[in-house]
Amino acid sequence: MIKPQKLQPGDTVALVSLSSGMAGEDDFIWRTEQGIKRLEDVFGLKVKVMPHALKGIDYIYEHPEKRAEDLNAALKDPEVKGIICAIGGNDSIRTMPFVDFKAIKANPKIFTGYSDSTVGHLMFYLNGVSSSYGPALLTDFAENIEMDDYTIESIKNTWFSSDVIGEIKTSETVREVGLKWSKDNQFTARNLLPNDGYELINGHGKVQGHLIGGCLESLSDLRGTSLFPELHHFDGAILFLETSEEYIPTITLESYLRAFAVMGIMNKINGIIVGRPQNGVYYEEYKEVYQMIMKECGCEHTPILYNASFGHNEPKFIMPYGVQAEINADAKTFTILENAVEG
Repeated sequence: MIKPQKLQPGDTVALVSLSSGMAGEDDFIWRTEQGIKRLEDVFGLKVKVMPHALKGIDYIYEHPEKRAEDLNAALKDPEVKGIICAIGGNDSIRTMPFVDFKAIKANPKIFTGYSDSTVGHLMFYLNGVSSSYGPALLTDFAENIEMDDYTIESIKNTWFSSDVIGEIKTSETVREVGLKWSKDNQFTARNLLPNDGYELINGHGKVQGHLIGGCLESLSDLRGTSLFPELHHFDGAILFLETSEEYIPTITLESYLRAFAVMGIMNKINGIIVGRPQNGVYYEEYKEVYQMIMKECGCEHTPILYNASFGHNEPKFIMPYGVQAEINADAKTFTILENAVEG
């Protein structure tokens, strides 16, 4: 995989809205401004807002070609060193016909976001460029009162350093989701809930493999499209999966995972790491589904670490696509064995 160059204070990052246009809505613009200020104050970065990023929900929905135009321009802009998605959504697949895929490979840059941003990540991955399944502007950077230290540390270790990332522990606490985003609540802290470490819910031993995955709903929606990775991309991989704030019922999770199993994915991978379900909804039930599916496809030996702090969780750590990682099932540890960026 081609790795982007690391960030340094003073570098410029671009803000894009490839999914929802919430960042430009009057009710949320204060949060957009707060996220931008954090990028400036906490990390010393300059922020270039791309021309269509703040045009609002209706415009962004109606003009997927303009969303892609912003991405293409950010990729080709020599001043821009990283690209930050404002937030997820549900239809960034509509940008695909307009994205300049050659520009992704010719201009490898840090690209971050989660949820529906899985679509953008696979555009990078299938063009051989590592990207970061990680923080988005309106959530992590614009967190009420201040950013989480756990998230800040992950950003610095992943984007501002070319050293090997190393062992990733779970966050000690998680923010309870549910506080409305009105400006009246901007100085109201969300409840912090205690968070346990990783749980081993399947398999044994120590395995290594390259990271591939994303939001399970988004991945499942891509089946049958040219953006869904071919089976060989999963060979020897560590698959990372998490679910969104939609709180999909267990029967839907079962359907998605069984489809992956029938496609042969579960027999190809070396291990799975699963993000903590947001707010702990279906926490125990999801574990049982994973165990059932792995038993069905004869993969009881494949290690699955559960309760990881990425995706629809705050705070979160960054999953860099394509880099080598390790699951030690016996020690219940997860380690990223490479750097995510070049020096």
